[in-house]
Amino acid sequence: MRVHAQRVGALLGGLSFPALSMADWTVNMTPGVTGTSNDIFDLHMTIFWICVVIGVVVFGIMFWSIFAHRKSQGAKPANFHENTLVEVLWTLIPLVILIVMAIPATTTLIDMYDTTESDVDIKVTGYQWKWQYEYINEDFGYFSNLTTPKDQINNRQTKGENYLLEVDNPMIIPVGKKVRFLLTANDVIHSWWVPDFGVKKDAIPGFINEAWTRVDKPGTYRGQCTELCGKDHGFMPVVVKAVPEDEYNTWVADQKAAAEKERELTQKDWTMEELMERGEKAYATACAACHQADGSGAPPAFPALKGSAIATGDMAAHIDVVVNGVSGTAMQAFGGQLNEADLAAIITYERNAWGNKMGDMVTPKEIFDYKNQQ
Repeated sequence: MRVHAQRVGALLGGLSFPALSMADWTVNMTPGVTGTSNDIFDLHMTIFWICVVIGVVVFGIMFWSIFAHRKSQGAKPANFHENTLVEVLWTLIPLVILIVMAIPATTTLIDMYDTTESDVDIKVTGYQWKWQYEYINEDFGYFSNLTTPKDQINNRQTKGENYLLEVDNPMIIPVGKKVRFLLTANDVIHSWWVPDFGVKKDAIPGFINEAWTRVDKPGTYRGQCTELCGKDHGFMPVVVKAVPEDEYNTWVADQKAAAEKERELTQKDWTMEELMERGEKAYATACAACHQADGSGAPPAFPALKGSAIATGDMAAHIDVVVNGVSGTAMQAFGGQLNEADLAAIITYERNAWGNKMGDMVTPKEIFDYKNQQ
């Protein structure tokens, strides 16, 4: 009864003080930070005011007619049946209005779809539930995952300023350069959306969609996946950081060096402790959303790994499941998503965490050889 009373009180409070309960409510678009987003805003406002004028004229004439030609004043209705002039006017006037609206709309759409002469090309791939960014001309890429703490999501901690809109690896782009996005998906349909850019494009498995932007103001811009893509649809934000060109070039050089260093890890001699440490971090990023941080899973869609036949069984079978996935289930193929070091570390971690204690380990070299044998 007490909980029920609290809910009723909260509802009545919201109805009594709507200004407080809807403090962030707005009724219009925002201009954004790119030429495209401002063109969209201007187009929206142009059509809005055209609609306002039409509404004022139509309703003005209607209300004036009702008042000035009311029956109580002896007014007699006029007969416009089959009046050629009236028919022509109410056909031509809407046509002219549509043409006036279509000209700026067509210009804006043509500009939005012109992805030619780009300075930077980035392939964006949607996964359940994260984004992969591949810098096509620079030969490196990475995944972008939500970093909002679970305690905030589960209401055990105060929500942060960028709740559900913060990631470990944002997309980095240079200011003042035309950036082309090639969008696709690995599993289901996703949608990549950054409101400040005026960019919203579906990422569809087996298809490549294109979009572009040019950001003139440095800053961090946030968006979300806007296509219902599964249970964690609300947990795959988009974060883009626009930086000066010099800073961008330095970042690219660092990323290429880091990617080369990651490739060299295949030849490194790993210890169990190193694999377990890396595996715990990689598991938290790539696997915990489905199988839970404690390995308990979320049956039946996401089976437990703690004490499971896979994590405590044949090593080759375990490698196959992680690298190639399981057809017809929610288990994705991570062979193309993670590098050999992360794959080896995750498998080793799963076989020795949560009381599994198999005592064995797989090395990045073994994963590399396994992939090449397929």
